[in-house]
Amino acid sequence: MRVALAQTDCVLGDFEANLETARATIKQAAAQDADLVVFPELSLHGYALGALDRDVSVSATDPRVLGLSDLGPDVLVGLYEDGELRRYNSAVYLSRGQVVHVHRKLFLPTYLAWEERKHFTPGQTMRAFGTRHGRMASLVCNDFWQPVLPWLAVQDGASALLAPTNSVTTSEGGTALDNVDYWQDLVRHVARMQQTWVIFVNRVGEENGATFWGGSRIIDPVGSVVAQAPMGEPALVLSDIDLSVARWVRRALPLVSEARLGLFLREVKRLADEGGDY
Repeated sequence: MRVALAQTDCVLGDFEANLETARATIKQAAAQDADLVVFPELSLHGYALGALDRDVSVSATDPRVLGLSDLGPDVLVGLYEDGELRRYNSAVYLSRGQVVHVHRKLFLPTYLAWEERKHFTPGQTMRAFGTRHGRMASLVCNDFWQPVLPWLAVQDGASALLAPTNSVTTSEGGTALDNVDYWQDLVRHVARMQQTWVIFVNRVGEENGATFWGGSRIIDPVGSVVAQAPMGEPALVLSDIDLSVARWVRRALPLVSEARLGLFLREVKRLADEGGDY
């Protein structure tokens, strides 16, 4: 399958303008025979939603959203999802005018400069899902930093992990944490240890004092970078990948097939019963 990394910028709160950017990008990818176009986290709305004075959320089944996949390729797009009573930071996988899967971000940073829990409700499920190209899973930004979630996705059969992200440069957020270095190490580590394709797509541009660094990339199941977008500027990068490589690697070196699910179930339940977070 041919994957397009849609490393885009967006306009905070301007759904229509961002939708037009997405359409133009998908058309460009379709002209290059892309099978799947992956956009960054919240690509249709922007990140600093607390700076807005109005509700700009939309349903995952809004006809304007569904129409993105009428252009040919499947699409993974990030949006501020209207869940009626609640709002979510969601990644929506679309194919042929239909919603295939909605992943609602599970771990919402609410520390230092981040205030996601004020604007979003955390999701409650993590599921791999079937597509016409193979089985995948979506993990939005901070979800990918939680070691158990990529493991669960792979145990649920995913051969590719889609990681739409809004990651800022080192100086943002009131911390000396080097986000670029952390992400580069993280995506390679997950790809190797979970023996899976990782498709990491980060935003670029400036918003509300934050700078997004880009650097989107595809990592194969042995940890090699097979495609990479530039730092700090919009780009559309395409690469052909073979999802069956994950199956071959897992057979050759069975790291993830011997999961001991019963063992983990017992020990996690014990920790939760002893005072952990359900």
